[in-house]
Amino acid sequence: MSRLFKRLPGQVPTPAGAERVVLRLLPRIFFVGTLVLGLPSFVWRLFADVAPGLAMVDIYCVSLVVLHWTVVFTVGIGAFIVMVMKGPAYVADAYPLSDAERPR
Repeated sequence: MSRLFKRLPGQVPTPAGAERVVLRLLPRIFFVGTLVLGLPSFVWRLFADVAPGLAMVDIYCVSLVVLHWTVVFTVGIGAFIVMVMKGPAYVADAYPLSDAERPR
């Protein structure tokens, strides 16, 4: 049985860098950022006797939370791509072309 992927001989993977640190921090940034961005809505509900602008505060908080999630997801994708690109190189299996040496 042949291996699914063949590593390129002589290629040395690049050492891990800041992308690993970013990937490790992303879950914490995700949860802490969500809590911090949702805090104004909670505080407004807690301390305001009459909530004249509660709907507007809720809209702002939800929009900021969704923006935060989008940024965290995008940074995560970028860090993952960098991590994969720094890994070992692989060789694709060659297949014979019918007219490789004699073009039409």
